[in-house]
Amino acid sequence: MSAGPAAKPDFPWWLVVASVLALAVALFVAVDDIYAQVFATVAKGIGITVFVTVIAFALASMLGLGFALMALSGSRWLRQISRFYVEIIRGVPILVLLFWIAFVGAPAFVAGWNAITAPLQAAGLFGELLVRDVSLLWRAIMALTIGYSAFIAEVFRAGIQSVDKGQIEAAKALGLTRAQRFRLIVFPQAIRTILPPLGNDFVAMVKDSSLVSVLGVADITQIGKVYAAGSFRFFETYSIVAYIYLLLTVGLSLSLRALERRLRRQNDEE
Repeated sequence: MSAGPAAKPDFPWWLVVASVLALAVALFVAVDDIYAQVFATVAKGIGITVFVTVIAFALASMLGLGFALMALSGSRWLRQISRFYVEIIRGVPILVLLFWIAFVGAPAFVAGWNAITAPLQAAGLFGELLVRDVSLLWRAIMALTIGYSAFIAEVFRAGIQSVDKGQIEAAKALGLTRAQRFRLIVFPQAIRTILPPLGNDFVAMVKDSSLVSVLGVADITQIGKVYAAGSFRFFETYSIVAYIYLLLTVGLSLSLRALERRLRRQNDEE
């Protein structure tokens, strides 16, 4: 029995409504002096939010790929280490991890660094590292990196395992090394499976980057919090904060969906 014709995709009325609302808010902000001032103030944190998200996501992706490869390696010890890391880190809330890295991990790192470099410090080659030398911005980035790397590791692992085993065996028969098989055969095919959930993690990190405000990092949320506390314009401030985050996340989601459709068409053509 032949399958029926594929259902036509729904017209994105939700996007039309969301775009009209976004444009209406933009016009209102442009003509209202109070909202314009709030937007101009809060928008100063966009750069920090984007910086934290991009750097933390890039580091988390590299770390996650490393643990995914460990989970798929032939070494039982590497597989167990990877599984231990993923399960433990995924069990800790991001907010708790932020506090732990900032106020426990960073001092422990400084103490360890000073112990290792003590001979060099005594020779005058290094100065003593202080806890305050490790900025709260980089403590926040490392916390997000560690927290998200565990989830990204599972995304990479599942994507790599989705590649047809027959192609890997054929590559072995052709004499390709393990690194060559991964670079030329496995990863180009796995990325099509990996990209959608990886994109979702990126959008989620944009939102979770607001948690760095608890450490005083001057992102969108922190600047909004400080402005609202000083002006008592809580409604206006947090409405603008929500508006800016929606612009960032919805814009990213639409871009990622367009990229997924493009990759799907390429896959169908092949």
